Amino acid sequence: MRIAIAGAGNVGRAIAKELLEKEHQVFLIEREPSAIKIGSVPGAEWVLADACETAALADIGLETCQVLIAATGDDKVNLVVSLLGKTEYGVPRVVARVNHPKNEWLFNDAWGVDVAVSTPRMLSALVEEAVTVGDLVRLFTFRQGDANLVEITLPANSPCVGKRVGDMAWPVDAALSAILRDGQVISPTPDHSLEAGDELLFVATAESEPLLQQKLAPRHD
Repeated sequence: MRIAIAGAGNVGRAIAKELLEKEHQVFLIEREPSAIKIGSVPGAEWVLADACETAALADIGLETCQVLIAATGDDKVNLVVSLLGKTEYGVPRVVARVNHPKNEWLFNDAWGVDVAVSTPRMLSALVEEAVTVGDLVRLFTFRQGDANLVEITLPANSPCVGKRVGDMAWPVDAALSAILRDGQVISPTPDHSLEAGDELLFVATAESEPLLQQKLAPRHD
């Protein structure tokens, strides 16, 4: 794939390295000459330009890119880049970095954002996931599909312990994606039995989350 990344700071360069290892074609767009460090990501195509200017985006042929990643440290810039990428160049997939949680509500399809990645929110969710048993934790939000990646660690008293995946009637709009058990990732089949301590990953809508919580670990407040 052809992927454009706006912002060649630590985050942008790290993303570029990962994508290059997967043999994607990567463009790094950076407006500050001092941030151009070609030797740090030699496989990328570096562009010294302001990603908020349509002329710069046209020069790299943004309309031919399958993905645009707005990864600067400025939320205003990331929103403008996302909007231009989606509305002016029709990039199929726009991913934007959210630097400040208070701005997260802006990062939606109205600004051309398909996926918003909030580092503070993700870190908070990961901490919560690490110490919480029996509570559904939202790890990630997929903006385009109005769905979330959620996790729950089954407590010993869960009514689901000992039951087969195929015997479970999951809520509508909730799909079990993976089971994490003893350091292994299990792709669930109908014959897999659920055990206490299993970490279950679901893709689910916000509306189905309370139903999942009630089914997997009912609360008795």
